Amino acid sequence: MIRTNLDISRYLVTLLLLVCLPVASAQDSSKQEVMMPMRDGVKLATNIYLPAGAGPWPVVLTRTPYNKNGADGSAATYNAHGYALVSQDVRGRYASEGEDQPFEVDMPDGYDTVEWIAAQPFSNGKIGIFGTSAPGITSNLAAAAAPPHLTAAYVTVAPDSLFYRSRFVGGVFKESHSGGWLRGQGISEERIAAYRARAVLDQGWLDTDFMFHRQNVEIPVYNVGGWHDIYAEGSLYNYLYLQDAGNEKARGKQKLFMGAFGHGAIQGDLAYPGGGLISGDMDEQLRWWDFWLKGEDNGIMSEPPISIYMMASARKSDPSPKNRVVQLDSWPPQHESTKFYLQPSMTVNTQAPTADSASATYQFDPANPVPTVGGQNLGADVGPRDQREIGERQDYLRFQTPVLEEDVVVAGHIDMELYVSTDALDTDFVVKLVDIYPDGYEALILDYPQRMRFRHGQLPEAVALATRGAIEKLTINMWSTAQTFEKGHRIGIQVTSSNYPRFAVNPNNGAALDDTATPAKIATNTIYFDAQHPSAIILPIVTEGL
Repeated sequence: MIRTNLDISRYLVTLLLLVCLPVASAQDSSKQEVMMPMRDGVKLATNIYLPAGAGPWPVVLTRTPYNKNGADGSAATYNAHGYALVSQDVRGRYASEGEDQPFEVDMPDGYDTVEWIAAQPFSNGKIGIFGTSAPGITSNLAAAAAPPHLTAAYVTVAPDSLFYRSRFVGGVFKESHSGGWLRGQGISEERIAAYRARAVLDQGWLDTDFMFHRQNVEIPVYNVGGWHDIYAEGSLYNYLYLQDAGNEKARGKQKLFMGAFGHGAIQGDLAYPGGGLISGDMDEQLRWWDFWLKGEDNGIMSEPPISIYMMASARKSDPSPKNRVVQLDSWPPQHESTKFYLQPSMTVNTQAPTADSASATYQFDPANPVPTVGGQNLGADVGPRDQREIGERQDYLRFQTPVLEEDVVVAGHIDMELYVSTDALDTDFVVKLVDIYPDGYEALILDYPQRMRFRHGQLPEAVALATRGAIEKLTINMWSTAQTFEKGHRIGIQVTSSNYPRFAVNPNNGAALDDTATPAKIATNTIYFDAQHPSAIILPIVTEGL
């Protein structure tokens, strides 16, 4: 059912006549629990934490699938700073009514929640929303619904698109991340299989994905991300869109911090001094609320809008002093997009290959995938790990530069142009960017796949199976980073066709995505690196001092 704004307004007025909370005083309980009705009559369990004294107050809201009572520990901090705190179980989770539909109804539910709060006597009508990971996603979706009283947001490690960042990358399902998270929410294997098969952009995604509604965001949003986080690119591009190309009311009012953490503050084998935490910085969050919800001129919007962590050598016993936070007015910094070419000698340099014919062929067996070792994962195996743990495999190609004679500072978006062929109707190609230390340690920086059937995109009309034996150029989106490859190190490029369980394994059979009956097949895959097929990674080499 579609409601007009007038319908919603009438509904909210009726609702507010039925359910209102008294203004709290010092004698009232600081925590109240209510069942907040949504427009369809479903009631969501909600905790309200009020400061001592008489209101009304500005309000900060979080909407979570992880139990609203998790806010008990932070309520005193918000209350002490003069903010009422509201924490809500999303639909179908914990004490809330309704069906659990992860992120599918959080735009209307977010709208209704904000406007309900705005009309309560304890609220002064200035409302901020915040959250980390899933509650960050619900915050984005509430902002996309544009409730009139939503004033600002503080969003930590949340993507600009579930479809392109969380469920799929390069058309490949993020198995350990999305599959694992959905299982943790109690979603059935049948429903997870249905998610896995929804790799073609359909109306359901268009209706519910933040990316297709973000133009409606009218408020300032502080995005916090981590370079090793599952949503690194999402945090970065959510900021870039809203700041530079979004709704006119939002442009120029955004802020971004990109730290060196993974999802859960884990940094793999390495340790980045002052690299930030997934939980964000409470002092910074309060500065944000004070400026936008209280009108305090605390200088936060006079500072450069972007703070990024420039990563460098970071062995736990000897981190480089070149690891540091830098502030920028724009992203990326001034740079020169430089191609580093794969060479027949299994080396990498900036000279285009000259060989008439050069390639490497391997057999990709779906029954024996390359194991995941680190990366932007959800769970224990997070962050930069030593890729030597994978060992020598015939389906795993390693290329590397000579020892670097000077630092190579990379900051920005990275693409890999890879020339390939296969004898299968469908297969995957996976590329890794690696920082190779002087002692041979191979620190994973980025790793991303491309599924052949989605090489032209994931719109319905773009899907096309591979042509057996045809050489094709893939452009693999490697996401972004800020990494100094230090003098004495090497830059490594590693190519394979699987990375499990980080990414779902391609059965190579070209069958429909929901077909689990057709047997998998071994694919013969070839990578080309000659004069006619110059495979290269494109690195944004910084040309200004940082």
